[in-house]
Amino acid sequence: MGAVFGNRPRRPRPLRRLVIAVIVLSLLAAITGVGWLYAGGWIGPGSQVGPPPVVVPGDAGLGSPVNRVQPAQALAVLATLEVKGRAPKTNYDRAAFGEAWLDADANGCDTRNDVLRRDLQDAALVAGSRCLVASGALHDPYTGTTIAFTRGADTSAAVQIDHVVALGNAWATGAQQLSAVQRANLANDPLNLLAVDGPTNQDKGSGDAATWLPPAKGYRCAYVARQVSVKAAYNLWVTPAERDAMERILRGCPGTQSLESGYPRR
Repeated sequence: MGAVFGNRPRRPRPLRRLVIAVIVLSLLAAITGVGWLYAGGWIGPGSQVGPPPVVVPGDAGLGSPVNRVQPAQALAVLATLEVKGRAPKTNYDRAAFGEAWLDADANGCDTRNDVLRRDLQDAALVAGSRCLVASGALHDPYTGTTIAFTRGADTSAAVQIDHVVALGNAWATGAQQLSAVQRANLANDPLNLLAVDGPTNQDKGSGDAATWLPPAKGYRCAYVARQVSVKAAYNLWVTPAERDAMERILRGCPGTQSLESGYPRR
């Protein structure tokens, strides 16, 4: 009788199978989650933000950034930016950033033509000019298309010079506190300027990274890294939504480096 009453009832096989299935599914979910976090740069080698950049004050006067920020991991530069809300734009005026397309670097040519010569392939100058760009081909970073540029009243707008950090955005995130000369430097710094497709530039307007990114997804890391670099060079802050969008993009390419001001050192 003791042997009979000492036997424990066996666990029903269906319940055992259910427990095993739950364990397996949980492990698969955990592995998938870890893979997603790793791919996004939230864990693993890309999860570590590098050391902060070396920052030294720029030179006074026209043709210099507020700060010379040496190249570093773009995520590390982003981490140095102040985060707060937008300042009012009610008093924004493009004239606050100086005359459009100054010769800020004192090379004898205006900024627009400097950028066209830098960004166009096979750039040809107007006969008798050492500055004015007559024609060329733009491999547009924003759309991934190639655009033929021809100088003229009806054709020049096909290629426009974009302020990567739009001046309206800059005004609402700290540029109001800069001097008139510093704002002119921001508007003409080659770091903040790209020759791009005209209609796409118009679509961007004053959008920040939270509201507008280049249609060409392969360029978004470089674009955001350039924005971060500009903001650091001119003491501009980011809004919470802007910062989140920038971090999300850069987490996908954690090795992306920031850029230094395009103004030559003096």
